[in-house]
Amino acid sequence: MVRLRQSNNKINFALAGMICFLMFLPAMAQAKVFNSETFTLDNGLQVIVIPNHRAPVVTHMVWYKVGAADEPQGLSGMAHYFEHLMFKDSKNLQPGEFSKIVKKLGGNDNAFTGQDYTAYFESIAVSHLEKMMEMEAGRMADLDVPPDHFHSEKQVVLEERRQRTENDPRGIFNEQMKSALFVNHPYGTPVIGWMSEIKDYEWKDVKKFYDKWYAPNNAIVIISGDVTAKEVKPMAERTYGKIKPKEIPPRIRTQIPPANGQTKMTLKHEAIQQPAFQNLRIAPGYRENKKDSLALMVLEEILSGGPTTRLYKNLVVDQKKAVSVGFSYDGNALDHGTIWISGIPNQGVTLEELEALTKGEIEKVIKDGVTKQEVADAVQRMEDAAVYARDSVAGPAMTFGYSITTGSTIDDIENWPDLIKTVSVKDVQRVAETYLDENNPWLRPAITGYLLPLDADDGKKEGETK
Repeated sequence: MVRLRQSNNKINFALAGMICFLMFLPAMAQAKVFNSETFTLDNGLQVIVIPNHRAPVVTHMVWYKVGAADEPQGLSGMAHYFEHLMFKDSKNLQPGEFSKIVKKLGGNDNAFTGQDYTAYFESIAVSHLEKMMEMEAGRMADLDVPPDHFHSEKQVVLEERRQRTENDPRGIFNEQMKSALFVNHPYGTPVIGWMSEIKDYEWKDVKKFYDKWYAPNNAIVIISGDVTAKEVKPMAERTYGKIKPKEIPPRIRTQIPPANGQTKMTLKHEAIQQPAFQNLRIAPGYRENKKDSLALMVLEEILSGGPTTRLYKNLVVDQKKAVSVGFSYDGNALDHGTIWISGIPNQGVTLEELEALTKGEIEKVIKDGVTKQEVADAVQRMEDAAVYARDSVAGPAMTFGYSITTGSTIDDIENWPDLIKTVSVKDVQRVAETYLDENNPWLRPAITGYLLPLDADDGKKEGETK
């Protein structure tokens, strides 16, 4: 499950505990967080409606249960590439016409791809909802991309990779760290794909991917805004209900082998102005271990949930050893989740010193635990921060999509306040011991990365990676 928040990662839409808690209603009325409604069409398409009658607008999303981790080996980036192609053509719309219609009607549209999902959305006046459903249903069933557009869009994707990754030393470095951590697992392959593989696949490869995964019984339609399920169901039947289901194959993933060896990576580059360390490790996702995932969400909040929490207060404010320091847990994954620990040292402080101090703060939790008050305060902050999500139209739709496509249920989302309150002091210490102990790593040791400016002697070099 997720809560929407700001992130340093390029495509990290949110990831940390659950958008939850309905503070607008009296306590006795809080049976559910979002009061969502759901139904399933005869062809297997699940529809979720999240009523919000504050304004006559809706966010309409289609989430497909397929992402970068489901791509054929050697054809990385195909899910993302296909996201681009979905805007190109169908039997009823010309290339680019989809977005032009949305814009003409006063709305906006976009799409994004993750390891476990691909999503498309439109935010628009509620009076145009059925038109959006009709167009999305059209490209779900009848995508037909002209060859020249297939090849031109490949160049767009290649340029996107150059700009966002190849020309960004931090982007390349993070990509390398994930590849080193997720050995023999598709999460080690970047969502955008490897440059050499993007260049090679053809329309027949992409069409096979579309025919295999894009079907109503492998999708979830989520509508948040000024509607009810009673109003939406006839529209869904008239649009999506016409599409035939397909036989969807199981999503079989390779397994990560255990390891003991430590890995440290170093990048020196002229674009890096401040040294920084990063520590990346595997942790269970919510679907994999619900109880531990909830406890890791609370631990994240205790360590790095704001200016008064442990890492920032101790290392930035009190000791003045760091410019910034953070601990981020992402459990929103069909398979394993991740933990990122990072820091930028203050002037006169070495990376090794800051890394050791940060690990020392974590070791305090492993050895001495946390206090009951810290847990209570963390849970309260998570609840308070989530109040704005319920007031949003797009936020709840994002929450449901991220969560359900990665293994959560509607009940998990609606009852999240009760679930997070079950986390105890012992739970927080236990997950710290299990997933953060450097001397006894879970599954695989963490990957440590150092980002460094070029030394004076290296000034003529473009950069180096060790």
